[in-house]
Amino acid sequence: MDIYHGFFNLTDGQSDIEFADDLAGFMSYLKAEGRIEGWRLMRRKLGLGPKEMGEFHLMIEVTGLAQLDDAFTHISGRAGDVEGKHAAVNQKIAGITFALYRDFPDQHRTRGEEKF
Repeated sequence: MDIYHGFFNLTDGQSDIEFADDLAGFMSYLKAEGRIEGWRLMRRKLGLGPKEMGEFHLMIEVTGLAQLDDAFTHISGRAGDVEGKHAAVNQKIAGITFALYRDFPDQHRTRGEEKF
């Protein structure tokens, strides 16, 4: 499983609950379409964490880069239901930083033959 991370703040004056509801609509749509496997929204607690990472953390689970690319291709088409759902979320986010991680060790990993 690959996990696409987004660390961000909300734009000034945005309702945190409205954002969470809009994000749930967007992510649920992508999941129902089979374009992601799952997702999770988290918020920094007690102000603990580097400011550069933002107050919110979104994790999107995909089976691999092909599924992630399919989701990006669908969203970047900028048409139909996905455009309204994406815009409702995207317009509320400020200063986002992305990261991509994978489960480790990889399921296909061979052990015992490593040279480093």
